[in-house]
Amino acid sequence: QVQLVESGGGLVHSGGSLRLSCAASGLTLDYYSIGWFRQAPGKEREGVSCISSVDGSTWYVDSVKGRFTIATSTSNKTVHLQMNSLKPEDTAVYYCAHPCMTGELQIVGYWGQGTQVTVSS
Repeated sequence: QVQLVESGGGLVHSGGSLRLSCAASGLTLDYYSIGWFRQAPGKEREGVSCISSVDGSTWYVDSVKGRFTIATSTSNKTVHLQMNSLKPEDTAVYYCAHPCMTGELQIVGYWGQGTQVTVSS
């Protein structure tokens, strides 16, 4: 059974930074992809960023390009999302997800429980 556990959420001022972490267990494939989705009040859940073990390629939704960076620690199956220059619009519950290639909701089979990110203006 695959389990995804998020951590690192919290309250930060506009322009600040947070680093989210997703600890994955139960993965049995040599090739994997993990990423992040987020859902703000009144909005649809959207893909934020994904990373693949095939070639280390990454994907970001346009609104976070240049501000967020995704990376993996392959030895312990941990994925990090470094979020810089945070904006109030980034406020949402962030969910770790597998698989994640280019932010498609339809292919996600496993979700974490979510971690709250709040950015004050």
